[in-house]
Amino acid sequence: MAFDVLVALGCALFPTVLVDVQESYPLGLPAPVYFALAALTGLAMVVRRRWPVGLCVAVILAIPAEICFPALPVCLYSLAKYGRSRRTLAVLSTVATAATAGYVLLTDQREFTVEELVSGIPLMGFLMVVPVLSGMYAGARRMVVENLREKAERLEREQHLLASQTRMEERARIAREMHDVVAHRVSLMVIHSGALEVGTAHGEHTTQARLIGEIGRQALDELRQVLGVLRVDECEESAPRAPQPTLNDLSRLVDQSRAAGMRIELATSGPCRSLDTTAERTAYRLVQEALTNVHKHAGTAATRIQLRYVPDELHITVDNELPTAPSTARLPSGGHGLVGLRERVTVLGGTFEAGPTPDGGFRVSAVIPTREEAP
Repeated sequence: MAFDVLVALGCALFPTVLVDVQESYPLGLPAPVYFALAALTGLAMVVRRRWPVGLCVAVILAIPAEICFPALPVCLYSLAKYGRSRRTLAVLSTVATAATAGYVLLTDQREFTVEELVSGIPLMGFLMVVPVLSGMYAGARRMVVENLREKAERLEREQHLLASQTRMEERARIAREMHDVVAHRVSLMVIHSGALEVGTAHGEHTTQARLIGEIGRQALDELRQVLGVLRVDECEESAPRAPQPTLNDLSRLVDQSRAAGMRIELATSGPCRSLDTTAERTAYRLVQEALTNVHKHAGTAATRIQLRYVPDELHITVDNELPTAPSTARLPSGGHGLVGLRERVTVLGGTFEAGPTPDGGFRVSAVIPTREEAP
């Protein structure tokens, strides 16, 4: 735009600088009208990229007024570079050349010799042919550059799609391996618990075996639900989307932990309400991970779970007392449970804290922003 403005100012100032003030101007125009039309024609060069055909026609029609000779080569160049029709370019170039040559021959009072006519051909070619050829070259180069840019963008999109497909295939492979490893071990646990339930005669051991089998089956179901999102077979169009656990399932989680020998107190304060799915699932996973850590490291230490509903937020606190005896669970620890919980809560815009308490226990607390679930 800055370049076009400079070109327009040059074309507008050309007549006012080089043309002397005379008593009469072409077509009997007064001096103010002549210079105003010259300035207007020059300033019209600003739109030469958008309307090259219309501007070129207007400049050709203004040839008898002798105000457009600086603008005519610029219009022909713009028409050759930005015009869409080669036929229109050929017609307007021929008309402009013929109109300019005819006007010069008709308005000059003297007779031209053959030498003057021949010597005027290079000047006419420079004013008409050179701008057209330069514009055609610039237009062809611009088209090549645009095609190369489009090709590069298309290759970049294809590369991103290929990388995305590779990631999906890698996720599917990891999901298959994880399912094969974890599901095999948990299935063996469920099978052995069933055998223990059938083979033992002690009532307490039978109850514990039944509880182990139920927990194992629930773990297999949740494992298949989670990995099913990543694992999409070729014959399937979409992964299964079974409902994920929410705060409504928290009481069952607490009952299972109590049946395993843990002392848990669940307290809820504030007006209970249905929250959005992401917040409910995050809250459930936070309590689940906190109870798992208590079972790993604190054994049967007394634990208190408190849910406090406040406007637009859910406060969750899981406190366990100082364990009286070391835990005998001897469960393996991946070391990323609390890190994963912090990431879940932070993504939702909440805050997460975990650490020891002054009395020797451990506390996990979080503030989760919430919004009511749409009916």
